[in-house]
Amino acid sequence: MTEVIRLDQVSLSRRTQEEFSYDLKKTILSFLEGKYRQPSRKLILDQISLTVKVGEKVGIIGANGSGKSTLLKVLCGILQPSTGQVRVKGEIAPLIELGAGFDAELSVTDNIILYGVMLGFSRQDMKKRVADILNFAELEEYAWAPVKALSSGMTARLGFAIATDIEPDVLILDEVLSVGDESFKHKCQRRMDKLWGHHTTILVVSHGLEFIQQSCDRAIWLDRGKIRFAGNTDETIDCYLTSVQQNQEIGLHQQL
Repeated sequence: MTEVIRLDQVSLSRRTQEEFSYDLKKTILSFLEGKYRQPSRKLILDQISLTVKVGEKVGIIGANGSGKSTLLKVLCGILQPSTGQVRVKGEIAPLIELGAGFDAELSVTDNIILYGVMLGFSRQDMKKRVADILNFAELEEYAWAPVKALSSGMTARLGFAIATDIEPDVLILDEVLSVGDESFKHKCQRRMDKLWGHHTTILVVSHGLEFIQQSCDRAIWLDRGKIRFAGNTDETIDCYLTSVQQNQEIGLHQQL
């Protein structure tokens, strides 16, 4: 099978809050006083190497702050790695953050068309898809309203409807099934089931281990920016849960 995603020794450092607050005046004063020190940076991803084949469904698991969402943003090109190389073949549709990629001032319809055009679809093709996307997102009444008029839930529904309607080569999902009410979640699940049967390559971050276990070919466990385990979905989840249990037991023992 052909590789569609390849990461070679990818690392990413981000500025800490200390560095963000380190303004020019403070920098000059610290230089004059001989007290200047380089503001610290935090390593978010640490030498990540992985490959994903065409049509694979890969789950990414790990605790909060382990680097899962950052990894997806690097794959989508939202963030550039500090070191290493990222290669992605084909059109990639990210569904990562509410409103990511939308122009708040443009109408819902114009955003649908713009999103598709940016992914390489023709304007005419996207115009034909508008009605179905609005219907799925339950936003027909907001077709010509600016996106900034939508609630966060409406924006999430719109993002999901577009990304899953156009069926890109690679679909990137971050906790997508947590959006909307129960009725919409069921509709999302049915759409996802349909996608899972196609040749679309999917990477999904989810705390729902049961969903990962049932839906993904394999899984990757991220821990503090490193890949701790990657392979068979059941094995990966078992390793992760064993580690969580061990950490809980250590914490309990320390409290005693």
